[in-house]
Amino acid sequence: MREMRWWDIEPVLALEHELFPEDAWSPAMFWSELAHARGPRATRHYVVATEPTEAGSRIVGYAGLAAAGGLGDVQTIAAARDQWGTGLGSRLLTDLLQHATAFECEEVLLEVRVDNLRAQRLYERFGFEPIGFRRGYYQPGNVDALVMRLHMKTHQGTEIHG
Repeated sequence: MREMRWWDIEPVLALEHELFPEDAWSPAMFWSELAHARGPRATRHYVVATEPTEAGSRIVGYAGLAAAGGLGDVQTIAAARDQWGTGLGSRLLTDLLQHATAFECEEVLLEVRVDNLRAQRLYERFGFEPIGFRRGYYQPGNVDALVMRLHMKTHQGTEIHG
């Protein structure tokens, strides 16, 4: 796992469109997020997970966190389908939560599609609890989002194995 950089945007977008065809992020969204991910006033943390290939390496997952005023927000997290069940999602989320601690977040929030039970189970294993819904959050499909929250003090010292 390593920090996401601008040259990762194109392969990340390819994975994004494969996994989230209806509501994929645009290149501008990733550029905007990465613009806030470096330097002394950074409020974002983005990582990519890679695996070796004959041609070099390929991105098999990515994740991003925004942080401000003691609150973290998981902006995105994704693992290639051939990585499902390998623990990659847990490793990506662990990385985000470690950086939430570094950003001094007291809570971390996230939205997850109500029909994405695999992701919901992952978040529950880490101690996230449902706190509400956002109706029609995912567009254009008009799919609701489940909002989940993790209190970081509760999470501290908890070791999760995916």
